[in-house]
Amino acid sequence: MIFAVLASLCDPALCGGAHAAVIEGPAPGLAWGVPFAGLLLSIALAPLIAPRFWHRRMGLVAAGWSLALIVPLAVLNGWASAGHDVWHAVLIEYLPFVALLLALFTAGGGILLEGGPWGTPAGNTLLLAIGTALAGLMGTTGVSMVLIHPLLRANAHRRKRVHLVVFFILLCANAGGATSPLGDPPLYIGFLRGVPFFWPLQALILPLLVLSAILLAVFFLFDRHLAQGDAPAPAASRLRLSGWPNVALVCVVVACVLMQGLWHPGEVVLAGQPIEIERVVGMAMFALVTLISLKITPQRVRERNLFSWEPMAEVGKLFAAIFVTIGPVLAMLAAGLNGPLAVLIDITNDAQGQPSPVAYFWVAGLLSAFLDNAPTYLVFFQTAGDDPVLLTGKLAKVLEALSAGAVFFGALTYIGNAPNMMVRSIAAHRGIRMPGFFPYIGWSAAILLPVFALLTILFFK
Repeated sequence: MIFAVLASLCDPALCGGAHAAVIEGPAPGLAWGVPFAGLLLSIALAPLIAPRFWHRRMGLVAAGWSLALIVPLAVLNGWASAGHDVWHAVLIEYLPFVALLLALFTAGGGILLEGGPWGTPAGNTLLLAIGTALAGLMGTTGVSMVLIHPLLRANAHRRKRVHLVVFFILLCANAGGATSPLGDPPLYIGFLRGVPFFWPLQALILPLLVLSAILLAVFFLFDRHLAQGDAPAPAASRLRLSGWPNVALVCVVVACVLMQGLWHPGEVVLAGQPIEIERVVGMAMFALVTLISLKITPQRVRERNLFSWEPMAEVGKLFAAIFVTIGPVLAMLAAGLNGPLAVLIDITNDAQGQPSPVAYFWVAGLLSAFLDNAPTYLVFFQTAGDDPVLLTGKLAKVLEALSAGAVFFGALTYIGNAPNMMVRSIAAHRGIRMPGFFPYIGWSAAILLPVFALLTILFFK
């Protein structure tokens, strides 16, 4: 359980003293990771092997893998303990996540951006560049929910559109978040641990510019090639934005996220589970934003955006199971050199026993692509010394490598960052035949890994 691991690692003053262990005692063995692995394989293979069954019963499959972990835990520790773990996952981990996503999904779907140069290779490239720049201000989830609709609507005349969504995920839903703690969860965790707010902008702007410039150039050439066989884009019209109140609501959500990092009034106990007051207030605000957006948004705006609740429902079901089953895997990683994944921690040091920036970039990055990137970042932050002064000073290159890896590698898989799966689902419900789990990894790895190798040489050697 993601925040269970975070709670066991964080300073109580920062994390509110939350407590819950997925498995009591020593670090769990590798067998406890089977439900998470099974869930990932189901997400990857079931849509290919049994698509009708998957789309109708994905919730049952997700629940089945969750029970595959919960039942053995109940047998081992008792049903009361297992129930406590489930309630912890729901209250501390899942509800804050899904409330934030729901608010941004609802408000973003109420913003209608029409006209402009989008729909041409140059216009699409410009939109991706704008989204990449805005992600540091609005967060990768916020900018994804706002801009995916105009991108897909402007390119409705195109026959081949998968690449539009893939590059959108790479740039807007991931890389662009590297410039501030508001941009991506790992950097937010660093901010909570004492990393200055503007440090990511100063440290990661050059790697981000190199990565973005290459990806935007590749996208433009690729999009121009694919556009040659399509009908010409409709003539550009004046840029119009409807739904300004929803823009304000997105800003409210971003402010609430920042508030939770700065305001720590204490805890309350709900059904036996301590929870930070700022989280409760945040969830209430996100719910209020959702309700206000539903109330004030004209139906015409949502219809023009082809707004549907199906993507939200799909992501809600799958991530509920991901939050439950990933817990033991994160606990193995958090156990460091005393756990079954010790080799992954050990290889991050060089021959002199010092943290290696290259290893931190690749090891933390690859783990972030398949696990939640926030707790992965935290584990390696602590492994590198857990001292923000040291990590922004003498070991600054290590923190730069860790931060870049946690943010950039999140684009490698659909589960590497929360907006990835949401964007994929929105595109699929608009009729785009998106690649499955492993084919998407093929797409992203072919595009990103050569660029990551270049970033290693330029910045982390």
